[in-house]
Amino acid sequence: MKKGFKQLKRLKGVLGVSVLLIAAFVYAMFQGGFVSWFLFYLIIPLSLYSYLLFFYPLSKIEVERTIETRKMHSGGKLMATIQVKRNNRFPLLYTSFEEVVGKTLKPHISWKQITFWGIKKEFKWTYEVEHTPRGEHELEGVTIRVSDLFGWVKKEIFIANNKTILVFPKLTEMVYIPIETKYDQGAAISRNQSIKDTSMATGIRSYQPGDRVSWIHWKSFARTQTLQTKEFEDRQSQDLFVLMDRSPSILFEDVVDLTASIMQAIVRHQASSAFLSVGEDRLFVPAVQSEEQLQRVLYHLMKVSADLKNPLEQVILHDVAISQVTTLLFITSNLTHEFLHSVQKAASNLRVCICFVVKGKEEKLLPNEQSIHQYAESRGIRIHVISKDRFSQAFLEVSRS
Repeated sequence: MKKGFKQLKRLKGVLGVSVLLIAAFVYAMFQGGFVSWFLFYLIIPLSLYSYLLFFYPLSKIEVERTIETRKMHSGGKLMATIQVKRNNRFPLLYTSFEEVVGKTLKPHISWKQITFWGIKKEFKWTYEVEHTPRGEHELEGVTIRVSDLFGWVKKEIFIANNKTILVFPKLTEMVYIPIETKYDQGAAISRNQSIKDTSMATGIRSYQPGDRVSWIHWKSFARTQTLQTKEFEDRQSQDLFVLMDRSPSILFEDVVDLTASIMQAIVRHQASSAFLSVGEDRLFVPAVQSEEQLQRVLYHLMKVSADLKNPLEQVILHDVAISQVTTLLFITSNLTHEFLHSVQKAASNLRVCICFVVKGKEEKLLPNEQSIHQYAESRGIRIHVISKDRFSQAFLEVSRS
């Protein structure tokens, strides 16, 4: 039914042109004279073009898209170039092009280009999208619409050209300072950044994916042409555990950006951390210490949404990963009494708990929030209220407290 109505709508334009041509001919026959016949002959080529346009095959048009921006981060600029090609020079008058995007980009982009194509075989244009949101976005293809001079005969075609755009969280460079280091015979506060004592090699072993380049034993590689990795004495290990709050919040994007920046800082400074994110889906990585593991976390943070339906304090009480935590780094925008009670109950071995509470730059703490923070401090839980412009100073603020 819908298809038949669409076909009737297309024929409506052709019928309108035909009626106009017949009316002009009848008028010339009955009226006579130079002016009436001049109008009739003037309408003939315009009507002929409308008929030819009606039968013109738009399906032979090809569309190519090139993404100018390679790796994108939240809030960045998306630049794309679209090139449209055809194999003939049939004149096209009013032509519009529209980039069709998925639902995640629709609120942010509505890009159209209207041009007089003429007889050119190719047409190319570049467009930009400012402040591209974080996520996995789809560019589905291009819709092309053409029209005759009267605007009666119109044709439209959608040419699929699917492209997936990955927009990662915005990463802030920060100096990483370990929060706590646990020795084999006890616990102590330490500023050492390494997990292994890299000054004391105890042997070599076969290379495994994820090993750092600095650990490769180049002398044995020169002799055997086989990659081998140095073995170090495990003198200390850091039990850092990063937990991100996925509760609905207007500052959720800032929470994601801070989490991603912290995880990058940990790995780039050759440290390690467990990572937990719980919502409609759950991601737990016991040790994030290689680039491959970091990319897994960043890919998760690229797609993650504030979809935690149950209160976080109820979730962590039943999450096995929390039970053995000794050093917890919690990132949220809304700290609650319930969470503080639950985390101390769920993590029986917890010795250090640090909470980054993300707030707006000029936003002040409410009286009930001040009360929660004071209660947390009284229980030995360190609270750091941080805004987006101070993300780079996150670990420095922890080290000063």
